[in-house]
Amino acid sequence: MAFEEKRAWALAVIAVAGYAVYLVLVLSRADGRPLTETPYVGALLWTTGLGIVAGIVSGIWFGVASRNEGLQVDERDREIGRFGDHVGQSFGVIGGISAMALAMAEAAHFWIANVLYLGFVLSAVLGSAAKIAAYRRGMR
Repeated sequence: MAFEEKRAWALAVIAVAGYAVYLVLVLSRADGRPLTETPYVGALLWTTGLGIVAGIVSGIWFGVASRNEGLQVDERDREIGRFGDHVGQSFGVIGGISAMALAMAEAAHFWIANVLYLGFVLSAVLGSAAKIAAYRRGMR
């Protein structure tokens, strides 16, 4: 398995796990209140920050583990990386546009922040999934 494919797997798992932890934290704090009144900022910042740190650590770990295999990136890796980034960026844009629409509709900050966070998570997961699929099935 290529180094970049390992990183894609790690980032997808980290994004899903981080978002799942965030949802559990926020929903457990609701206690029958409306979600817009639920404290979410701390959970959002911690899960985002820890997700970034976990992504960096996993990249370092896979780099060290793959040092004997070599970390050379060829044209195929670059093309797959661009493809996955384009897929992921499209969901980041969708999240941004959705948040902008919510802001114009004067929605609660809770919903705007959560739409942005979901956009980032979908960007990471679907961008990684596109890379993994391209490594497994090839590019057309």
